[in-house]
Amino acid sequence: MARVTDRRVSTHDGVRRRTVSSLVSGVVVALLVGLGATVVPSATAAPTSATPSATTSATVVGSSTGPHGVRYLRVRSAAMRADMQVRVLPARDPAAPHPTLYLLNGAQGGFNDSSWFDQTDIVDFFADKNVTVVVPMGGTASYFADWIRDDPVLGHQKWATYLTRELPPLMDSTFGGNGRNALAGISMAGTSVLQLAEQNPGLYRAVGAYSGCAMTADPMGQAYVRLTVARGGGNADNLWGVASDPRWRENDPYINAERLRGTSLFISASTGQPGQYDTISGPGIDGNIGELVSRIGVGAVIETAVRRCTVALRSRLTSLDIPATFRLPPAGTHSWPYWQDSLHASWPQFARALDD
Repeated sequence: MARVTDRRVSTHDGVRRRTVSSLVSGVVVALLVGLGATVVPSATAAPTSATPSATTSATVVGSSTGPHGVRYLRVRSAAMRADMQVRVLPARDPAAPHPTLYLLNGAQGGFNDSSWFDQTDIVDFFADKNVTVVVPMGGTASYFADWIRDDPVLGHQKWATYLTRELPPLMDSTFGGNGRNALAGISMAGTSVLQLAEQNPGLYRAVGAYSGCAMTADPMGQAYVRLTVARGGGNADNLWGVASDPRWRENDPYINAERLRGTSLFISASTGQPGQYDTISGPGIDGNIGELVSRIGVGAVIETAVRRCTVALRSRLTSLDIPATFRLPPAGTHSWPYWQDSLHASWPQFARALDD
């Protein structure tokens, strides 16, 4: 196993540390709501991508370099009305134009040691690859979307505009990008990356969704979104409206799967059954019995739920004759070691798409 930090791994990066029993109960409720129900796609919903405006821009207002050449940026975003943190691993040969890979963290926003840089081996893995790796920080429980109204707790959320309109041109001009992008995300962001690709055709040549639920409009999918947002302190009515609001369907990657045509897709989810890393000596557990119980308990339940969404998406894409690579191992929980494996497995496919 390649290097994974020995810090404790949050079993569900979008869940703040609470008692295992309370979280399991919450997720089980989400699983039971509408279990087996599916959304029958109707006409493809209208896209909801952000409309560019004269005030949509971003600039680098602070920069420092950390270990292994990782750049720590402070980016002023007009869309977010805030200074945003971005971590960047420059390409091996920054002098030559090269593609960019964006990696989205989960619902904890990458904080509390929950980012790709903290929990995986991306520094080592990409050391010999000529690609800029960009990890935006923040986005706790946001689904990286443009919310319809500000939330009393989570505040002003215009993540889709920031990620798709502001950040790509800024990263290309700062780090020598050639305009070819790939996007991957875990857990909550495994939903977001599909939404962002559908709403911004042509922006991403390849997309990787690891342990995300591609369904937001059916009862189970909506319950899962609401649970994730609530765990971050937010109200999902401020995200896409009340349960009957058509925006839940407009932002459902399963319903709008036709818009993924032409994008190189790599989608993964395990079964929730304990796998090779779910042992007392496993990475991120390191002898901590409480962490092992959490990983096998909470992580298993969540992964079971997202597996159901992933299998449904596979059937949907097959019915539309849209090619996609699905990685569905027979064991594994909702945790970083398995997401690192999925990134490794998807990179050759990403590289081909970025070179075409």
